[in-house]
Amino acid sequence: MKKTFSALLTSTLISINCLASTEPANVILIIGDGMDDQQITIARNYLKGAQGSLSLDQMPVRGAVQVLTVHNDDPDKPMYVADSANSATSLATGVITSRTRISTTAKTDQDIPTIIELAQQAGLKTGIVSTASVTDATPAAFVAHVSRRFCENPSMMVDGLIHGHFPVDCKDDVKAAGGLGSIAEQIADSDVDVVLGGGYKHFDMAAEAETKTVLERAKDNGFQLLTQASQLNQAPSDKKLLGLFSPSTMPIKLRGENGRIAEQPKKSWLNYIYKYLGSITNPEPMICEANPDFEAVPTLAAMTSTAIKYLDNDKGFFLMIESASIDKASHARNPCGSIGELDQLNEALDYALAFAEKSPNTLVMVTADHGQAAQMIPEVSMFADPAFGSFPAASPGVMARVKTPEGSIMGINYATNESIAEEHTGVNVAIFANEVGRTLIKPMQTQPDIFTISAKHLGLK
Repeated sequence: MKKTFSALLTSTLISINCLASTEPANVILIIGDGMDDQQITIARNYLKGAQGSLSLDQMPVRGAVQVLTVHNDDPDKPMYVADSANSATSLATGVITSRTRISTTAKTDQDIPTIIELAQQAGLKTGIVSTASVTDATPAAFVAHVSRRFCENPSMMVDGLIHGHFPVDCKDDVKAAGGLGSIAEQIADSDVDVVLGGGYKHFDMAAEAETKTVLERAKDNGFQLLTQASQLNQAPSDKKLLGLFSPSTMPIKLRGENGRIAEQPKKSWLNYIYKYLGSITNPEPMICEANPDFEAVPTLAAMTSTAIKYLDNDKGFFLMIESASIDKASHARNPCGSIGELDQLNEALDYALAFAEKSPNTLVMVTADHGQAAQMIPEVSMFADPAFGSFPAASPGVMARVKTPEGSIMGINYATNESIAEEHTGVNVAIFANEVGRTLIKPMQTQPDIFTISAKHLGLK
């Protein structure tokens, strides 16, 4: 049986220090899933132009963050590429763990108190906003504890199948074994004040060993369910908010024209015989177009605005906001999807910074959980230029040539593997902050340091 979480939280809760400032201390942590400098540069070029700037670029504090991961069976041995579960766990708890874990330790499988749980113990309000399912790895790491990120609902806990094919088992996390249940059940049972995103399907099923659904459990626990964008402006102030605006991940803002994604360059038969002969034809350029499905859901900015208004109080709050499909679109080799999602992050950031201007003890940080596959390359290889030899050269993997509003073409390459989805990379990621972070953000830090920074600013350390 797993160690009870309440006992662990009591034994590890950091003593609360009163802030000298009369202003409540708030932390708004914005996570661009998979948002390394390649993704930022690609989006900036498309959205603002090569000499333009995003709101991110105008933040006064910037540093680098080392992403840390360990092997599950040997926590003293590093693994150099993270997944969203273990990296979000580092941000949420200050503890380095192994891939797929949601705020649990490698090997020993112990629950780790999160910044949201510590903030709640101190009487602060808390919130989670995501364009993914709220049960997905990044939001889950701030509020739940489970050995595998895939155990999002009761049906996945024992003998579950990921994507209908790959087995997953969280039998030690079921309530009957002394665990806390699936991620959806833990959210339904939680004291988080605001939870907004996708993931309705994970709540619309019976809870473990009950006739009630997970949604009904959430309502019994004081949550008001929101399912339409119009309801955001009508949310009651006397209830916790659970907004579930799509069955799973929310629709992306932009897509490639007619749904196009990156494609294979085409080689002539002679080029297959010898790589310096024949010809290579790159994919035709594409534009990014509005995704019609996006109109049915609230924007990340709208959810952010609602969450901030709802959480604003005289004691302070912690809010995590995730722009999830920078990563998910990159997995799918869809550059327009990543660009549109980073645009959503930029718009949400504007709301956070506007609030911080009025509430000067608000720390706004923007970072990523890990790097992703997309990289910007020449849209036509420089080796095809007569100055460099004028011979055929193909991008490995797949490639998109995206027409920008400036009238140029960006070449974007995906080449981590030849399987069903691209993979993460082990690169450092950036961290940005408003002026409040000037003395808190170092030129270089690790992901667990961001937990410490949040806790320090909120008076939890």
